[in-house]
Parts: sequence; C-alpha cells; structure tokens
Amino acid sequence: MYSEILYEVRGPVARVTLNRPDKRNPLGPTTIGELLHALDAARADEAVRVIVLTGAGKVFSAGGDLSSFAAVGGSGGTPLQSTGGGATRPGTFVDLNLALTRVGKPTLAMVNGHALAGGLGLVVACDLAIAADDALFGTPEINVGLWPMMIMATIFRNVPRKRGLELVMTGDKISAAEAVSLGLITRSVPRERLEAEVGALAEKLAAKSPLIMRMGLDAFYRTQDMELEPALAHLQAQLVSVLGTEDAREGLTAFLEKRAPVWKGR
Repeated sequence: MYSEILYEVRGPVARVTLNRPDKRNPLGPTTIGELLHALDAARADEAVRVIVLTGAGKVFSAGGDLSSFAAVGGSGGTPLQSTGGGATRPGTFVDLNLALTRVGKPTLAMVNGHALAGGLGLVVACDLAIAADDALFGTPEINVGLWPMMIMATIFRNVPRKRGLELVMTGDKISAAEAVSLGLITRSVPRERLEAEVGALAEKLAAKSPLIMRMGLDAFYRTQDMELEPALAHLQAQLVSVLGTEDAREGLTAFLEKRAPVWKGR
C-alpha cells in the first residue's frame, strides 16, 4: 500500500513507521504524502484510539530530504510537497503538522533513534514523545546553510526562547535527557524498555473515552494561541458540550458506582 512508510493497526493502536532506514528515514515529498494518507486512515477508523509514530532501523528521522531542497533551490517552489498519487494525498510539511493537531486522537512519538531537523519537528508536533535514552536531538540546518524555519513553530511552543535559539543557532545535538529537561520530549527510557513503555502509555490512552479525548485535544489546539479571555470563553462552551455527552454521564455514574466506565463514544 505504501512505499516509504508502514501502517499497521494492532488493536486500538495504529503504528506508523518511517520506512527508509537505509537513508535514515528522510522526510521527502512521497513520505509526507503517505503520512498524510495514513493519518486520514487512522482518523476515519473508529477502532483506532491512539497513533504511534516511529522509525525503522536505528534512526527516527534525520529530517528533510536535502535533495528536495536542492531541487527547489531558488525556483520559488516549495520543498517537501507531495503531489498525491497512489496511497498518498497532496500536501506539504505544513499540512502534516496541522494534520497531527487535527487527527482527534492521541499521537505518540516512539523515538527509536536520532531525531534531527524535520525529524525533530515531527517529534515535537506529536502530543507526547518517549525516546530511547541514547537518542540524540538537534536542528543542524545551520551547518549546511539552512535554517529550521518550519519547525520553529512547534519547537518554540515546547521550549523556552533562549534555549530554543541556542539549539537552532549552533546546530548542536543534545541528549535525550536534555531533550526531556527542555520539554522537547515527554521522557526517555532505556532502549530495551522503549517498546514496553510506549505500549503501556498507548494502552492507557486507548482506555479513555475516544469522544472526550477528541473534544479535549481539539479544544487544546484551538485555544493554544488565543488570548486569555476568548480562550476561557471557548473552553467554557466546550465544557458544556462535554457535560452533555453520554460518555461524561457514564464516567460520572461509574465513578459514583465504583466501577470501570463503559465508553460509547457519544
């Protein structure tokens, strides 16, 4: 179905794997189009409650396919843009970032190795991220005469300004432990525990109401850049909507009856 990614549904979890390990899983136009298609598929599948994004081999992703940038070079075009065809849909890296905020299901990056440049951007665009403790992170674009324009939008929504600027201005790589301290990832774990830790968190997320999870994530991304007053007004309206759902009534009833809730997704 796909040529540059793998897509597999295991119970309530859809696993999306960047699958060009020989090239360090670059984010080229075809990969982006396939990722967009896979996110659409996961969103439409009611059985899927969580999306795990990872890389094949020893690297999560080394970032954008530099050959795509070289091909654009001064032509005024847009690098990393899929034109569709096959199991893809047209779109850019911008569309991919936006799709991750609109999929309505928790996205969890399983960082199996180095996440650099656009690869790091993909990690921070996910809701949560767990990394192997020997993974490295960085924005090395400056070293080849580029600047991480696109991923600054997500990086600076996760890290303090001066620490983020140091990262993009030097191009230095940082450890998983430092990435945790900066807020780039949720936590790091020993490599041999990565699969189990991601599986446990995915299982925990999948056990929640899929409707309330979607409503909550939609509200989070809708209000993240709002000023306080309109954000509070929007969230108040969303709370009323949540309280009107069958799942909210079920959750409150189950709590009072001291039993596990049975979610209906409505």
